[in-house]
Parts: sequence; C-alpha cells; structure tokens
Amino acid sequence: MSSFRHRHAVLPALALLITTAGCSSADDGASAAVPSPDAKATELCRNLDEVLPATVDGENRDDPEPASALTAGWGSEAIILRCGVGQPPKMVDPKVAGGNDPEAMAGGVDGVNWLMEQQDDGTHRFTTASREAYVEVRVTDGRDSTGVLIDLAPAVKKAIPEGIAF
Repeated sequence: MSSFRHRHAVLPALALLITTAGCSSADDGASAAVPSPDAKATELCRNLDEVLPATVDGENRDDPEPASALTAGWGSEAIILRCGVGQPPKMVDPKVAGGNDPEAMAGGVDGVNWLMEQQDDGTHRFTTASREAYVEVRVTDGRDSTGVLIDLAPAVKKAIPEGIAF
C-alpha cells in the first residue's frame, strides 16, 4: 500500500516537471552586454539608435536582450551593434598601425574608419575610429562584412561626429 501512495505522489510531480519543461521560455534570441558610457557618449548612442536602418545586409532588425538604445541587432545574432564601448587595446597597438598584426587591421568604408579584429571564434569585430563615441559591430556566420559596414555607415556618420572619443 505504501508503494501505491508513493506512485501517486510521483506522478503529479512528474507531470509538473514535464509541464514546466514544455512551457519554459528558452530564449533563442541574441544577448549583448550593454555598455556604460559617459553622458555625452550615451546621448550620441541614443541618436544613433534612432537612425539605424531596419535592415542590414539583408537581415531584419532583431535587437538583443536586454533591450537598450545602446545595442542593436539584425538577423538574430548574425550582426550585433554596441555603442559606447571602450577603446579596444589593438586600436593603439603599433603592430596594427604598421600592418603587422594578422588578426587586426585598420580601414575605412564609406567615410567611416574601422578597426577590424578577427576573434578566436571566427567572428569579426569592427570598432569605429576617429568618432566621438566608439561603436562596435560583431559579425558572425562567415558573412562578407563589407555589406554590413556599408549599410551602417550613413547612420554612424549622421549620429556620431568625427573626433576623439574619451
């Protein structure tokens, strides 16, 4: 008789476990750490968020969690933008400036200068240079990032003035 009571106690618990697992909200969306820039950079980043395109390189805007005016995304996690990040160390590395770093190089696309860094996981990270706030763009899935930078250049030029970020 005690084993019968034990089965009855286990069945509701098992049903609850299955129901909870079936209803769990596993989020397949992207996530991005929200930067904490100073007030001036925050204002510039909010301006950038207002002029970012709805599509980038054929991907629809799909912002990462947590929601913030300092982050944006397209194509789930294929393209993630963070505004107000700190200066990447490679930006002042003499090896990069001299073209002697195989994992980083400087260049420009449609009037916006970028530092391109190849990450260990195969993604590329681009960070604006010569702008009053640093904007970082991560591009995954092996796509040609030129289209991404071309699509983002007008918004960056409009919202983030040329100058030195502090």
